[in-house]
Amino acid sequence: MKTFRGIIPPVSSTFHRDGTIDKTAMQQVADFLIKKGVDGLFYLGTGGEFSQMNASQRMAFAENAIAVVAGRVPVLIGVGSPSTDEAVKLARHAEASGADGIVAINPYYWKVAPRNLDDYYQQIARSVSLPVIIYNFPDLTGQDLTPETVKRLALQNENIVGIKDTIDSVGHLRAMINTVKAVRPEFAVFCGYDDHLLNTLLLGGAGAITASANFAPDLSVGIYNAWRNDDLATAATLNKKLLQLPSIYSLETPFVSLIKYAMQCVGLPVETYCLPPILEASEEAKEKVHALLMAQGILQP
Repeated sequence: MKTFRGIIPPVSSTFHRDGTIDKTAMQQVADFLIKKGVDGLFYLGTGGEFSQMNASQRMAFAENAIAVVAGRVPVLIGVGSPSTDEAVKLARHAEASGADGIVAINPYYWKVAPRNLDDYYQQIARSVSLPVIIYNFPDLTGQDLTPETVKRLALQNENIVGIKDTIDSVGHLRAMINTVKAVRPEFAVFCGYDDHLLNTLLLGGAGAITASANFAPDLSVGIYNAWRNDDLATAATLNKKLLQLPSIYSLETPFVSLIKYAMQCVGLPVETYCLPPILEASEEAKEKVHALLMAQGILQP
């Protein structure tokens, strides 16, 4: 079963201002990120606005994304849903469309008991032959996937090969790595917060699936490559800059439009439009993002 490592941006979805897919921007974003040396691309995650799309929209976006990447790097497609039937349908579609793996957030709205959670992931995992990455984001789902829970799911399903652990806790990441890799040594633990990348790598994790890689891939890719080359001095230097970027997430709720604005700042032809109910970021927040990018040397005067 294929596993994943390194820096995999959760790619921001690109739309025209009428809500239709901007395929030209999608192509240019993919080209930019691949040229920067990322290890894969994850579409239809949180910043990919899957939660504002119906199943047909998600399928159309997945098809276009897989087509523009054209096999140059692995493509992961988000399939999670409050509905198990919809998640299975999306998983099968992703496989039929040529995805290299799928990412499944746990059901949200309800907090589900263990047997319900087990059934949800078993139905998804057994509906495809693709590798599956679990997506843990308790701030949004309302339910944390604990290391023991993930260990149980990984033992029940051979093709569950990793997790995106979007939680601001080194202790949670450490426990996830130690607990699950003890029984599945190849299991890949990715951090979901930018400022935990170096910690995750040093603890034995696989890398990061973090939003800043959309506009500042050089930092995350540089840290990952330096770590692989045992160049901790370079990794630490880059990490000092990366540590400043998560402040973007607190400037707007949700922060999705600001990620697109930061992408605009570095020259990508994306609209800052997001699917409702996410509105355009405020000018005040945009000014703060621009100043942050300047301060960290991501933009030059």
